[in-house]
Amino acid sequence: MKVTPCLRNASVSGPSAALRERVRRPAYLKKLAKPSDLAPLFKNDDYIGWSGFTGVGYPKGTPTWQAIADHIESNNLQADPETKKKFNLFVGASVGPEVEDRWARLDMIARRYPHQVGKDISKGINAGRINFADKHLSMFPQDLTYGYYSLKKNHGDPKKPLDWAIVEATAIDEQGHIVPGASVGATPEILQSAEKIIIEVNTRIPNLEGLHDINHSWTPPNRQPYLITHPSDRIGTTAIPIDTERVVAIVESDKPDNTGENSPENEESREIARHLINFLSEEVEAGRLPRSLLPLQSGIGNVANSIIGGLASGPFEKVQVWTEVLQDTFIQFFDSGKLDFATATSIKFSPGGFDHFYKNWANYKDRLLLRSQQVANSPELIRRLGVIAMNTPLEVDIYGHANSTNALGSRMLNGLGGSADFLRNAKLSIMHTPSSRPTKNDPTGISCIVPFASHVDQTEHDLDVVVTEQGLADLRGLAPRERAPLIIQKCAHPDYKDMLMDYYERSLHECLKRGAGHEPHMLRNAFKFHTNFLEKGTMKLQSWD
Repeated sequence: MKVTPCLRNASVSGPSAALRERVRRPAYLKKLAKPSDLAPLFKNDDYIGWSGFTGVGYPKGTPTWQAIADHIESNNLQADPETKKKFNLFVGASVGPEVEDRWARLDMIARRYPHQVGKDISKGINAGRINFADKHLSMFPQDLTYGYYSLKKNHGDPKKPLDWAIVEATAIDEQGHIVPGASVGATPEILQSAEKIIIEVNTRIPNLEGLHDINHSWTPPNRQPYLITHPSDRIGTTAIPIDTERVVAIVESDKPDNTGENSPENEESREIARHLINFLSEEVEAGRLPRSLLPLQSGIGNVANSIIGGLASGPFEKVQVWTEVLQDTFIQFFDSGKLDFATATSIKFSPGGFDHFYKNWANYKDRLLLRSQQVANSPELIRRLGVIAMNTPLEVDIYGHANSTNALGSRMLNGLGGSADFLRNAKLSIMHTPSSRPTKNDPTGISCIVPFASHVDQTEHDLDVVVTEQGLADLRGLAPRERAPLIIQKCAHPDYKDMLMDYYERSLHECLKRGAGHEPHMLRNAFKFHTNFLEKGTMKLQSWD
């Protein structure tokens, strides 16, 4: 590859001692550049992939500080339609909000796939300025390599759907291959799909070589099975192979991941955890689960933290984990001696959690693997391993449909993530949520158990268990008319139980009269909880008529 003219006169001092130690391919050091030298290379409508997953392992120098965003803002490029730049952005999941939100505030994002977190990018999506489509996280990387996200792209190599990959590394090996940081996500497929590659070597984060299990992403008809029967099985390499000729620049970075503190537990989340641990104990006693359980998947948030914290002091030994993201309570789970091994695609610890993890690296390195999200979220592996999946929705309806993404059916929050990858294929598919949430004028103004989900991400066919702080509904083997009363009685907040039961009984009466009683609804009232909230700030109704 020819050296980009903009880089020939790049003013950058020689590599630091830390960078020389991390970059074991000397030829790369000749491509050392400052982020500010790279900023003018990016053109309007470029397709750009970043590393990162759940705010960890994302590039921090080139996209924002002293680089692309600074260049655009300092030169006032967005004020003139002739100079305005908007990019199409692809990341395995979310990145640090300080990066992505700044791009959104500057109106630099035309399209974004497949999952995001941040107030400003969410605002841009819901205001119609950013085209966004979320996708099952197991499917996003393969669809990227298929070229599905760039069918309208009319520039560059059609076999390389991305113009750029900007990825973070903690080291580069002798072959020029990339050792990621505390996440893998879709980075292998983003690198595979990019014409030009910029590598940010973060010398602040320890070299995490050996933590990762990286496999190549093949497309049909050449795809091979993932030969994994246990969470600790390795099938790949410790670094991401790349075509070294496509590396345009190396940048040294020293900024930490901006993870913030994990969501704190509260009494509500602890009560949900107690219900779940009791349920799992009963499954063990009934002989439906082994005493070490089966591999666990747990989402993000205070309920997930409470569940993992409860397991750390619970009755189960030698537990395995097959999940997307590890939070701080997993450190407690490891340190309790009850967590035997964990596989994930990202580690989202708090700053204090990361400090503890890095200082005690020797205690964890042989009990943990990070894989790509295409493997971590693989339906084939989730079903084979018999994963117990636990995730938090926005709302669940009385028949077991769940909404994970769109508040009031329309307002996108973050995206589907990997919840459906797991819930569709798990041995036990569990949704846990508070029974209600407060509004400005009502402490229980939003019921998380509703007559009809305003948007459906997980269907009734995929959920086995619904649990709130009120109780747990085991839905296995039940018909819809058996599910509804159980979910209402076990899971709904007392402020809403009578309203929901009245809706169900009236629906049942009306639908049986006209021979449509399989899953009864009054369509005229199915979303009345939601419309009442829009009008009055609460879901509490005076009456159904």
